[in-house]
This record gives sequence, C-alpha cells and structure tokens, in this order.
Amino acid sequence: MVKAILFDIGNVLVRWEPRHLFRQLLPNEAAVDHFLSEICTPEWHFAHDLGVSFEENAAPLKARFPAYAGLIDAWSMRYLDMTPGEVLGMASLFGEVEQAGLPLHGLTNMPSSIFPKLRAAYPILARLRSVVVSGDEKVCKPERRIFDIATERMNLAPQDVLFIDDTLPNVEAGAALGFQVHHFCAATALRAELVLRGVLTS
Repeated sequence: MVKAILFDIGNVLVRWEPRHLFRQLLPNEAAVDHFLSEICTPEWHFAHDLGVSFEENAAPLKARFPAYAGLIDAWSMRYLDMTPGEVLGMASLFGEVEQAGLPLHGLTNMPSSIFPKLRAAYPILARLRSVVVSGDEKVCKPERRIFDIATERMNLAPQDVLFIDDTLPNVEAGAALGFQVHHFCAATALRAELVLRGVLTS
C-alpha cells in the first residue's frame, strides 16, 4: 500500500541538462564535451549539492583555468538555462496522482540557492508538501541520512513510501532502506507502475 510518493526532481519532474546551456556558449559539440568532462565536471558540481557555495567552488577552478572563467561563472549565473522545461508527461501524471489523494514530496540533490529559483520557475514544485534539498542538509543521496531526513519530514515509514529517482544507485539505496522504489525512465512507464500498484485506477 503506497501512502505517499517521494520524487527526485532533476530529470524526473524538471529536466537538468548542463549541455543545453553550454551548447549556446561554446562553438561545437567537441568543445562542450571538453568543458563538461575536464573543467566543470560532475565531481566538481557535486560539491554544490553538498552545500558548498558557487563562489567558493568556482574560485580555485577559475584560478586553474582562467581562460574559462566566464563560462565557469555561467554555471551559477545561468543555472536555470540548464533546466529547459518539465520532463515530458510528468505534469499531467503529477496532477493525476494529486487527484488520487496521495501526499507528494521531494528529495533532491541540488544546491541550496537554486531550489527557490527553480520552484518559482516551475510551479509544479510548489505543490510538493515537503522537499528535502541536499544543499540545505549538507548530505546527498545515496547516503542514508538524507533518506532518514525525508521520512522524518513525511512522518511515514519507508515501506509506506514509493521513492522515484532516475539514478540507479539512489534507487538501490532507497530499496535497501525499505522504500518501495521505481527507477524512472519515462512518464509512461511510471504511470503503468502506478496502475499496477493501485495508486491510479487505469
């Protein structure tokens, strides 16, 4: 019996694609690949999700790559340009689940300064009853502590919650803690699972 749903946000409710921004700022795909794999890497960005400010995190990178300083600053200054819309089909599915009466919550690896801007840009996020943001808590998925924070906020046991995430290690961590889980790939597949679980009727 699913009593609540806990959504990841990036690439589940709202698209997150750094490449979308840097294709506008760099001359070709090879330059984008180099920038995202060698300069503003996923490992570098992860510090933001852990609560490190953009300014603090960017300073040593700009010192190391001064020719890219403007592009490094664009990561924070134009962050919303890396979120080019809602994930296809999720707005309508979100509404269906709302009408079914289930509480909907969020659990996201995201910088503290970004979530309020994202919520203002995408009203669907304001409809979540609670949202645990890693940058606020200084801990990220798949660590157990951030899942514990989420269950405390929801006031539910993990086994009562369906956790939805597009990142497999996060899904596996949730399953190990007792959550019902869904590895998100597309709204159509999620909807089919919600029907199977009795959350939606058809």
